[in-house]
Amino acid sequence: MSHLTSDEFRKYGHQVVDWIAQYLEEVESRPVLSQLEPGDVRDALPDAPPEDPEPFEAVMEDLNRVILPGITHWQSPNFFAYFPTNSSPTSILGEMLSAGLGVQGMLWATSPACTELETHMMDWLVDLLALPEKFRSETQGGGVIQDSASSATLCALLAAREQATSGASNESGAKGDLVAYSSSQAHSSIEKACLIAGIGRQMLRKIEVDEDFAMSSEALERAVRRDIESGLKPFFVCAAVGTTSSMAIDPIPEIAEICRKHGLWLHVDAAMAGTAALCPELRSMHRGIEQADSYTFNPHKWMFVNFDCNAFFVDDRQALLNALSILPEYLRNQATASGQVIDYRDWQISLGRRFRALKLWMVIRQHGREGLAQLVREHVQLATEFEAWIHDSEAFELVVPRQLNLVCFRHRRGNAFNEQLVERLNRDGRIYLTHTKLGDIYTLRMSIGQWQTKAEHIEQAWQLIQRTAEDLASETPTTTP
Repeated sequence: MSHLTSDEFRKYGHQVVDWIAQYLEEVESRPVLSQLEPGDVRDALPDAPPEDPEPFEAVMEDLNRVILPGITHWQSPNFFAYFPTNSSPTSILGEMLSAGLGVQGMLWATSPACTELETHMMDWLVDLLALPEKFRSETQGGGVIQDSASSATLCALLAAREQATSGASNESGAKGDLVAYSSSQAHSSIEKACLIAGIGRQMLRKIEVDEDFAMSSEALERAVRRDIESGLKPFFVCAAVGTTSSMAIDPIPEIAEICRKHGLWLHVDAAMAGTAALCPELRSMHRGIEQADSYTFNPHKWMFVNFDCNAFFVDDRQALLNALSILPEYLRNQATASGQVIDYRDWQISLGRRFRALKLWMVIRQHGREGLAQLVREHVQLATEFEAWIHDSEAFELVVPRQLNLVCFRHRRGNAFNEQLVERLNRDGRIYLTHTKLGDIYTLRMSIGQWQTKAEHIEQAWQLIQRTAEDLASETPTTTP
């Protein structure tokens, strides 16, 4: 047998923790975007697995030689792409403890602490973010930890489908007349959920947006009325508190009124932006969510908990259970039969469940409400300063006003120039930016939210962006915007 002994586990465990600590200390010095070409990692690996055990030291050597060069460093303070996905030290320790316990938390009976800590953490999040009380566990609603907002959206869609068909869709298949709605700027997970749930891509209406790229409630009302008049059955609306492209916030109160009028399920996706509600002064973005049937946000983005950890809330847990519950004989047990416990397997797609609540619990306790809120405030302040620099620049301009920690901007020389600019910046490796298209405008996104990012990183990034643009402009003929 080649299992590690307890002494070996301690020895190598200390080495791994030291390695992680050193990595986090040094990550700022590494090229943020991996500089490898497709196939480089596989070419560095042997064709066949080893026949005999290899020493742990050899594995760690190859971690440095093969794996690290192929890593895009999401934990770098110079990572400004996509969205933050923080893996703070406390969160890492929580993940290690979860792995050490090896819990499979599909039922309350398979580890009571796994279930009850999760329920308690969901109630803590309701308190921390000032979410509607109807999402607390002592009501008919409640919260659950999913792997991602994509899974949460799918669960919400399935619950809405079952509710709209009075359970018929689970018995005889989804009906072809159901129609779902989201804005044209909404996350792709909504379309994927429609595919998986049998609703179909053509039955998802992508509603036009206003000048700020938020869903137009007037356009939504028109679309719903058209479908009703055509004999179809509108049933589900997904509204965004912070779209991925531009952090646009859909008008939740107006959308909720339409949903109430026509009997539609309202799901609110606040994947990254939801964490900002830790700060009372930023909670206006949540105006109207008390009327939502379900709500989701990702602590694994801006709340300093490592991936994966999504918080999903419903105001009527029975609707979720109706869509997802199934009880084979091998899962029957006395606690479940008593009706006194929550079995979270009935709140999600998969049966198996990791002990995700442990790292969430540890991060909240380590930082406290005010500590978490202060980190968010710092990032918003840094984004505000970056926005001011763009506003004062002759070469750059804002594409939309800043929302929270995301600044969308571009160089005035036009789309082709901006595309070349972001490619050159990322190839340089000192920072990493990604882009989107807002209308026809190729837009650079500055997303500020990594736990190690400070003012000096933003200042250095802005200087690099300006210098790189000047160099590129000296090589490039003038283009039209």
